[in-house]
This record gives sequence, C-alpha cells and structure tokens, in this order.
Amino acid sequence: QVQLVESGGGLVQAGGSLRLSCAASGSIFKINIMGWYRQAPGKQRELVAVITSGGDTNYADSVKGRFTISRDNAKNTVYLQMNSLKPEDTAVYYCNLLHVGSVEWGQGTQVTVSS
Repeated sequence: QVQLVESGGGLVQAGGSLRLSCAASGSIFKINIMGWYRQAPGKQRELVAVITSGGDTNYADSVKGRFTISRDNAKNTVYLQMNSLKPEDTAVYYCNLLHVGSVEWGQGTQVTVSS
C-alpha cells in the first residue's frame, strides 16, 4: 500500500512564494514519475508539473518560469517551489505517483493566492 502525504499549502499574497512537499511511503517501484496536479473550483484537475526518477521534468505552460519541481529519491519525496504566485494559481494541489502501471494520489493541499 502506498501513501502520499502533502504539506506546505496555505494563503499567500500575489507575488509571494510557497513550497509544497509530498512524501511517499510504502511499496514504491524504483522507476517512477511523481508530480503535482491542481483543481480549482468548477474546473477539471490539470497537470502542473511532473518529474521522473531520472530527473526529467515537464511543466504546464501556465507555470513555466515560476514553478520548479524537484525530488529526493532517497526520501521518496517530491517538492514544488512556487514563486510569483497569481490569484489564478488558487486551487487544491494534489501529489501524484505513477509506477508499475499504478496511479496514486495524495489527499490534496489548498493553495490560496489573494490579490
């Protein structure tokens, strides 16, 4: 059984920064993809950024240049550094793990950016 525990969400003013963390525990295949998705009220869940166990990354166009995803493989932890936050970044952010054909989700953490 795999568990993903997110932390680091909160309320911040536009232009501010937040750092999200997601720690994975349980039986995790060494080769995997971890990432962050978000869902705003009334909208579909969308990809924010993903990173492979080898360090390759992919970002949504809307966050390129502002957000940075990184990971610590020894700790099975993925991070999302969010800078220059905008009100449209307000959403519940979900951690995601893809491995051996299985998809796991965290419980979500709220990020609210005030204007």
